[in-house]
This record gives sequence, C-alpha cells and structure tokens, in this order.
Amino acid sequence: MRAAIIGCGLIGRKRAAALPAGTVTVCCDIEAGRAAALAAPYGACPLIDWREAVRRDDVDAVFVATTHDLLAAIGAEAALAGKHVLLEKPGARKSAELDRVAEAARRAGVLVRVGFNHRFHRALRKAREIFESGALGEMMYVRGRYGHGGRVGYENEWRAVPEISGGGELIDQGAHLIDLSRWFLGDFTRARGTLRTFFWKMPVEDNGFLLLETAGGQVAFLHAGWTEWKNLFSLEIAGRVGKIEINGLGGSYGTERITWYKMSPEMGPPETFAWEYPMADDSWQSENTAFFEDIRLNRQPDPGIADAQAALRIVEQVYREEQA
Repeated sequence: MRAAIIGCGLIGRKRAAALPAGTVTVCCDIEAGRAAALAAPYGACPLIDWREAVRRDDVDAVFVATTHDLLAAIGAEAALAGKHVLLEKPGARKSAELDRVAEAARRAGVLVRVGFNHRFHRALRKAREIFESGALGEMMYVRGRYGHGGRVGYENEWRAVPEISGGGELIDQGAHLIDLSRWFLGDFTRARGTLRTFFWKMPVEDNGFLLLETAGGQVAFLHAGWTEWKNLFSLEIAGRVGKIEINGLGGSYGTERITWYKMSPEMGPPETFAWEYPMADDSWQSENTAFFEDIRLNRQPDPGIADAQAALRIVEQVYREEQA
C-alpha cells in the first residue's frame, strides 16, 4: 500500500509515524514547509494541492487529517479517484456532508474508515474483549469524562471558528465519548445536552454535557471539557454483573489503566482484576493495521461512515436545541 497524508499537523504526523516503512509516498499541506518537513524522512513527495495528491498514481490510500471543514470534501474526491480513505474523526462538520463521501465510495468501490482511534487503545481493546465475552451481563450505562485545558491563545485557533470546526468541544473530544458509548450500548434514540462556554472567549462551547438513551433504556452520561486543568480521560462501562473502569490514555492523560469489577453472587465487594499499560500508545498503528486489513479482505470498516454520522447527528441535535 502507498499512502498520502493530507494535513501534516500533529495528527498527520502521528498517522505517518504509525505506518509501515515505505508506505508514505505523498505529504500534502497548505503550508509548504510543513509538507516538506513531514515528507523528508520518508522520502515522500511534498505537495500543497490536495487535489493533485489524491489523484496521483503512486497513492492507493489517503489519510485525511485536516481541519473539519475539509475532511468530507477531500474524502469524497479521494474516493472518486479510486483511493481508499481514512478520515480523521469526526469525519465532517455535519452528518449530511458525509453522504457525498459514502456515494463516492460506493461508485468507485473503495472503502472509507473514520479514525476513532480511541477504540484501539490497549485498555479499550481489553474492555471490548471482556464485554464481548458476556462477563458484564446485560448493559446498564456508560459514564464518561474527557478533557484538557487548552493552551495560551486557544481561543484564536481553528477549533474556535464554527465555520471551520462545526462546533466546539462537543464535536471535538465529545465525538470520541459518543462513539465509545455507541460501541458498548448501541444506537441512541434520545439525546439531551447542555453546552457552556465557561472560560474561553470563543463563539463555540468549551464544555458539553450529554445524557443519551437507547431504545432499551441504557444510558450514557458524558462530559467533555476544555477546562480540565489536568488532562483527563475516564470511562465506566456498567453491566448487571460487572463493571469496567478505564482511566488515562498515556502521556499527559496519565498511565492507561483498566479495572474489571466482577460482581459476586452474594454481592458485597467484587472480585477485581486490573491491567496497566505504561508503554507507548499503539492505537494509531493498530487502527492503521485494521484499515489495511479492511482493504485486503474487502470488508466494511468499523467504525465507518455510518458510525461517524450517528455521532454527528447527536452533536447536531444538541446544537439545534441549544440554539432554539
């Protein structure tokens, strides 16, 4: 596989570093210097025109790591050019923008994965293994918190411009929480939320609070915030006979840990199992590998466009209700 990286910022660099040697053939960014800097160690071609990048014959797959306003447009053009596509989350600013990507992929017979890389963190992979074993029993709820504290000048960055970002923290880190909740509980049929801009002087929210419900009555209670002065990731997945607690994502979020509380028949203190992952985050590499396996096996990516649209519809509903 030969890959083009479109968007050579932090996430584009992470994607490139997590690909097998010799895979990256093109690095594209509107800033020529940034494209050249990423291309150099891979011996790749630096470009500033993404349309040229997605049409090249030496590109089989395109990784799109741009601002939200360009994700769907580039994804659709890449698919029409016959390239497989990995779009970084949230995939678009609005769910409808992904319709064009889905149609282009269908017409060209290519595959599109959406990069919800948190599913591929070691602790989340272990949680999924426990969940799929049935050890938690019937699901009850998910409780999640995710956030960071921004940085000096954060209110002047592109995430604070709604025309570019599509929204604030809810569509940013909140999208990960929604996706993970759907992964364990299924589709949500009811969504309520409250948005606040507590600290940052910007026209988008810096905190989003969600209460989501499935048709079966399971609940996700989620909070994403740009006012966590110590970076935080916490996710609890509760079933009738057990609960999983995940804390940390590595780096500034703290060591990645998972604890499984297995309820005893007589109740009381549960039997407890714990795992800790102090090593480097391999979620990017694991997700890239899954994407290449999608292509090799011609299987539909999971998560794909439908998952991104489901998360975005929840975000849009909350935004609409807040603006009403």
